[in-house]
Amino acid sequence: MRVTLERANLLKSLNHVHRVVERRNTIPILSNVLLNAEGASLELKATDLDLEITEATPAQIEQAGATTVPAHLLYDIVRKLPDGSEVMLSVDPEGSTMTVASGRSHFKLQCLPQSDFPQLAAGEFSHTFRLDSATMRRLIERTQFAISTEETRYYLNGIFIHSAESDGKIVLRAVATDGHRLARCETEAPDGAENMPGIIIPRKTVGELQKLVDNPDVAVIVELSDSKIRMTIGAVVLTSKLIDGTFPDYQRVIPQGNDKAMQVERKSFTDAVDRVSTVSSERGRAVKLALSEGLLTLSVNNPDSGSATEELAVSYDAEPMEIGFNARYLLDIANQLSGSDVKFLLADAGSPTLIEDTNDALALYVLMPMRV
Repeated sequence: MRVTLERANLLKSLNHVHRVVERRNTIPILSNVLLNAEGASLELKATDLDLEITEATPAQIEQAGATTVPAHLLYDIVRKLPDGSEVMLSVDPEGSTMTVASGRSHFKLQCLPQSDFPQLAAGEFSHTFRLDSATMRRLIERTQFAISTEETRYYLNGIFIHSAESDGKIVLRAVATDGHRLARCETEAPDGAENMPGIIIPRKTVGELQKLVDNPDVAVIVELSDSKIRMTIGAVVLTSKLIDGTFPDYQRVIPQGNDKAMQVERKSFTDAVDRVSTVSSERGRAVKLALSEGLLTLSVNNPDSGSATEELAVSYDAEPMEIGFNARYLLDIANQLSGSDVKFLLADAGSPTLIEDTNDALALYVLMPMRV
């Protein structure tokens, strides 16, 4: 194998694929990136056996061929080469080492045979649909913060995506919850998504996908099978196993009868929560919201370090009430909102609260209260 390509192109592709590779691996081949040179492009592929990312980049190919080299090492070398330089990759006749040459810099890397590299066989895909990048990004960003990190409830360790009916229309809906908070976001279902099975996309895949959908002009082609999802974003193909489990019936926890409405300016609310929570304990992080007509009083009382209160003018005309929340969770939700105001729909101190984005009717959040 002997190829020459622009450093910028190689770095961009390596940046996309090398993140999949775990730094500590008991199987040596999983530390490597597969390089396959043919035609007029160099294809790079990396996997952790659950997730695989492939990207092709333009290259001048003097001799076609394929090999695998350590992914993080190659990425670090290319990253440190000067801007605008060209990189030549050549494999010795025995296939045991690859030379990386650029200007006066030469590196020799140990290769492992391409035949050892595992393939994430995808099988038959039963459903295919297209989403624009901005819509996919919105579905992910509005929900991913609520993904559970508790390994025992593995079926909550991802985003549940499915088709559902809403106001007589079919929508594509993304939901995530960790039992304390729930985030739901939806969009009009694209052609091909109507009868799709409900799928749970794992947390790591969600994180990689979020980094790939940064160009709003690129469409995302989504293909689904019973156990895998494949997404094509421009020159990048991401294939991932899905979480094999049943997502709970989240509709049951979305309250319907919350009749006490409070509306508050979002920026001043988040700043106030952030300020008063400075004195909260790391473990509890509880902040109390005391509501009366037109006024919200935020307070935190920590026996070890002190207390804090702050008052905000709000739109509220129901009976006075007090309710406690985890300050971190309040801020996580508020940071997802795009409107200038945030709207709370409350029932009582022990019931889940509904939080709505005044600028996005298709996003919805539920937050469980805390005892304070």
